[in-house]
Amino acid sequence: MPDSRDLISTERQPEDESVELSLRPNYLSEYIGQEVVKENLRVAIEAARRRGDSLDHILLSGPPGLGKTTLAHVIANELGVGIRVTSGPAIERPGDLVAILTNLEDRDVLFIDEIHRLSRVAEEALYPAMEDFSYDWVAGKGPQARTYRLKLPKFTLIAATTRTGLLTSPLRDRFGISFRLEYYSQEELYQVVKRSAKILDIPIDRGGGMEIARRSRGTPRIANRLLRRVRDFAQVRRDGEITREVAAEALTMLEIDEMGLDRSDRQILLTIIEKYGGGPVGLSTLAASLSEDPGTLEDVYEPYLLQIGFLERTPRGRSVTQKAIEYMGKSVRSREQGRLFEEP
Repeated sequence: MPDSRDLISTERQPEDESVELSLRPNYLSEYIGQEVVKENLRVAIEAARRRGDSLDHILLSGPPGLGKTTLAHVIANELGVGIRVTSGPAIERPGDLVAILTNLEDRDVLFIDEIHRLSRVAEEALYPAMEDFSYDWVAGKGPQARTYRLKLPKFTLIAATTRTGLLTSPLRDRFGISFRLEYYSQEELYQVVKRSAKILDIPIDRGGGMEIARRSRGTPRIANRLLRRVRDFAQVRRDGEITREVAAEALTMLEIDEMGLDRSDRQILLTIIEKYGGGPVGLSTLAASLSEDPGTLEDVYEPYLLQIGFLERTPRGRSVTQKAIEYMGKSVRSREQGRLFEEP
């Protein structure tokens, strides 16, 4: 049985790459959800087309798995131009960036994922490229030094980040368009599941699709991953069709409950409630108690727990909410004046 942490993780799994390519929409009309973002993009793309100019640089932010990479490909297709894909950690030196930029055609799209992890020297080399479509470098040293300017094609940079706060102000200010992608509603996720099931030729009814959508943590990537696992269960244990009962049984077997919480989510909440009186507790302390990496807690588990109102971030650390306490069926012991007491 797959580890439930892999199922709800918003990081790409090895099997996701080929499946995502087959499921990826090509145009805005096929892209589900993010209606405000799509409407604004339609206007910006049409304006750029009419001017025959490159589109302004775009910054896409938001939690992982919401379709930032997919949206970058959609924008390139709508513009009718090529796209070059890379990531912040892959660009170590300015030379790496220049090699990519010089291979672009006029109006092409350069997509940089995880741009918050771009090195400082590469980021500074990106500034003139974004503003003036040029790159300056110095050859030689001392009195013999000479400055040269390389003219670059007029390109559109689309950057994606899950940590907007880690971007420097000079970089953030150079994007003419900025969008934050939000978690999907259950109905939008159902449409994602329905479309993916049709492409993958998986028989599914509305009840089965809604059950998967309900447990997908508002994230299309997770919805598609759960769809494939439920398909496996339906083919082996049932007649192959995904109904609400089949989906519920399969997801329960995978330890994913009705709120989309897996075993690790529940353990986080129980640890804060039972060991730390509901909180607050520092991230490092909590991670040590769970034998988990603090970065994994912060990037993988916390965003959804915060979004559904089960967790709070305070200056003193993480605390569970009354809603979470009731969901877990627990009473909580809270810290007050240095002692523990039972709350009703």
